[in-house]
Amino acid sequence: MKKILGTSLLLFGMLSFGQSKEDSIQFRKISTEILNNGKGYTELRELTKNIGHRLSGSEAYEKSVKWAEQKLRDAGADKVWLQEVMIPVWVRGKESLHIQTSNGKWKSLKMLSLGNSEGTGGKDVSGEIIMVKSMEEYDQLPAEKVKDKIVFFNYAFSQSFIETFKAYGDAAKYRTTAASLTAKKGGKFAIVRSLSSAFDDVPHTGAMRYEDKVSRIPAVAIGSTTADELEALLKNQKVTAKLNSNCGMKGEKLSHSVIGEITGKKDQSVIVVGGHLDSWDVGEGAHDDGAGIVQSIEVLRTFKKLGIQNNHTIRVVCFANEENGVKGGIQYGKTVKEKNEKHLFAIETDAGGFAPRGIALDMDDVKRNQIKSWSNLFLPYGVYNFEERFSGTDLYPLHDMGIPAAELMPDSQRYFDIHHTVEDTFEKVNRRELLLGATALTQIIYMIDKNW
Repeated sequence: MKKILGTSLLLFGMLSFGQSKEDSIQFRKISTEILNNGKGYTELRELTKNIGHRLSGSEAYEKSVKWAEQKLRDAGADKVWLQEVMIPVWVRGKESLHIQTSNGKWKSLKMLSLGNSEGTGGKDVSGEIIMVKSMEEYDQLPAEKVKDKIVFFNYAFSQSFIETFKAYGDAAKYRTTAASLTAKKGGKFAIVRSLSSAFDDVPHTGAMRYEDKVSRIPAVAIGSTTADELEALLKNQKVTAKLNSNCGMKGEKLSHSVIGEITGKKDQSVIVVGGHLDSWDVGEGAHDDGAGIVQSIEVLRTFKKLGIQNNHTIRVVCFANEENGVKGGIQYGKTVKEKNEKHLFAIETDAGGFAPRGIALDMDDVKRNQIKSWSNLFLPYGVYNFEERFSGTDLYPLHDMGIPAAELMPDSQRYFDIHHTVEDTFEKVNRRELLLGATALTQIIYMIDKNW
């Protein structure tokens, strides 16, 4: 009796918000289909185990382009094509970091060069380490204190934020700017504490950038426990660091984003769902962003399998080069503008394959409020947060054109334990959580397609 009463109250709540019984039934059909017959998990296994990490410009990335093209055809896309994109080519190569303490012995540290960093040309570069724990502390250092030194930016990922993406945003400036800041004051290279929510010794890579007209010196990341140990050493003695790395930019090359769609029955206005096909060159790129790719393909497959007659064109975009250039997103936006192609809505899934908790809405208040009025439909699926205002990185060019943009918000508590590391593997992805994310994406696109 309690179960029946609870279901009745839930349905009444949906209807009171102007949602039809038909919508709640369709939501259930979508969920049942994906959780029972969804292919996203097995496709993610294929992508991660057969191809692996997929850095832009690599042979593995080109293999993933062919893989995604075939999977979109298998899912039932009416049209599949490759969109040309010029992408930067960055190569890591062999690398090592050692420290020498007062006993004179050298010790190897786990490390990763930051993405897009220049290396040492295969030569040893060494110097005394100085540590700062904040940007303000570094700003106060005179150039003569930094000259010929190695600067260790030891800013810890804040554990105070409940939403870990806020902690990531808070710490990211150290990763992106450390090299140029160090170079401006004559330092030799920068060491950055990894942007990690975990207390372990796993280094995290990720993009950095150089300022124009500033020397391009190396930047590397170390794990949290190594950072703590290095801090303890520096309190009591002089420590020398020695870096040898072969990483660097190798120009540009022609590559592709992969696009597939099912044509609208009413008009050709486009609704986009997508993720980025590339990953960093460590781990398997499972959560970031293999999960988003297979979830997006799952949306298209589910529309076809359930025979949903979409009013507007549903388009899946597997973006190239999100990690170290966003060239795929930029090129897609440029093409939309050149073709004057009408887009109604775009959503990206690039925050891991964990259980969905919400959808961030980067659009005007009229459309935000309309989507929020559907929230009771999503509650049975654990999706409740529609308050955040942001969208996926690849969608910024569309958002700048005034197109309503969004991003799926999975539970974030574990994401930055493994983000941009060797730990981002298929084994870290739970099948049901991954497919629940695909369910939420399909449900929101169903509502957009029906009501906009």
